[in-house]
Amino acid sequence: MAEANFPPLPGFIPLKPCFYQDFDEIPEHHRSMCKKMYHLWILNSATLAVNLIGCFAWMFGGGGVTNFGLAIIWLIMFTPCSYVCWFRPLYKAFKSDSSFNFMQFFFVFMAQVGISIIQSIGIPGWGVCGWLATLSFFSYNILIALIMLVPTIMFTAVASLSFFALTRIHNYYRGSGGSMSKAQEEWTTGAWKNPQVQAAAQQAAMGAAAGAMQEQHSSPQYHNQM
Repeated sequence: MAEANFPPLPGFIPLKPCFYQDFDEIPEHHRSMCKKMYHLWILNSATLAVNLIGCFAWMFGGGGVTNFGLAIIWLIMFTPCSYVCWFRPLYKAFKSDSSFNFMQFFFVFMAQVGISIIQSIGIPGWGVCGWLATLSFFSYNILIALIMLVPTIMFTAVASLSFFALTRIHNYYRGSGGSMSKAQEEWTTGAWKNPQVQAAAQQAAMGAAAGAMQEQHSSPQYHNQM
């Protein structure tokens, strides 16, 4: 097994990486989408960090300490949880063409999309600088409301991109013949955690993709007949 390399931590921190991540082990036809989802996770984490700054400014302007406290919880809990609960299953699904991991990703990421929409709405008292909280604060302090507007726009972008990504990946999964019954079969047989089966599935997926690309780019041959 390869040595864990993620998250990359400075040497002075007495902790070690927990996961192995190398996009080169993802089949080429999935690699681009996998990287885009990783960047989406980074954007979501950065949004939570910017939201913390926005909630601090909100608290400074009289918005209360509750939102700032909840913003800290959003950042500390949801940054690692989103990586573990939806990005890692998708990473493994793309790597080994696992229906079980695809289903795990879909269930968790649908909740992620719902949470992102709620965050972009910005219900006061939820620890997020969404549209409701930001627009209502313009009548109290325009400068602080403008600061709150930054994470609001970022939450909206995350929600929109997440919905688009979920739709695109689901369409791919259904188009490739994936189903709930296939995921249940993997769970029953334990194939989802068997390295040999995963490796075989990965080779089969790569071979099918290579064959499809070769067929697509091949040109018909004509022979002269005398």
